[in-house]
Amino acid sequence: MNTLDVSIGLTNPKSPANVGAILRAAGCYQAGQIFYSGSRYDNAAKFHTDTKNASLDIPLQQTPCLLQAKPAGAKLVCVDLVEGAQPLPEFEHPQQAYYVFGPEDGTIDQAIIDAADAVVYVPTKGCMNLAASVNVILYDRLAKNASRNQGDELIRRSRDVNNKVKVR
Repeated sequence: MNTLDVSIGLTNPKSPANVGAILRAAGCYQAGQIFYSGSRYDNAAKFHTDTKNASLDIPLQQTPCLLQAKPAGAKLVCVDLVEGAQPLPEFEHPQQAYYVFGPEDGTIDQAIIDAADAVVYVPTKGCMNLAASVNVILYDRLAKNASRNQGDELIRRSRDVNNKVKVR
């Protein structure tokens, strides 16, 4: 997966913990950039939670309009509990995707939903945490990608330096 293939849009996120966890997920799943609308995150950003310093490699940019931030060539995929949305298990991820997520305490604007190439939901009972939703979507994208990187070499490069355990 190429980092230019995946971008994330966050609708007025309020929790620095969620944004920090989303930055970590973006690093793990190789997302290229994150955009966010609104001002709530800026007010809370002093509570730094980007424990892997993913923000050094992944741009996190405030934008007045998530639609205008959509990268050229990317398909707009809205992820939220929206009536008429497609369940994630049935969804085929586009090669270039701009995933837009609703806020922790609201939903994606109707204008963005109307402009979407796809609207997807995770079929859970109740709503998930914003960062959990981003992780699930990015993992699903990875799991459905036949050319994904996997194996012991990936494990050695990815794990903590204190982890040397092997399956015998």
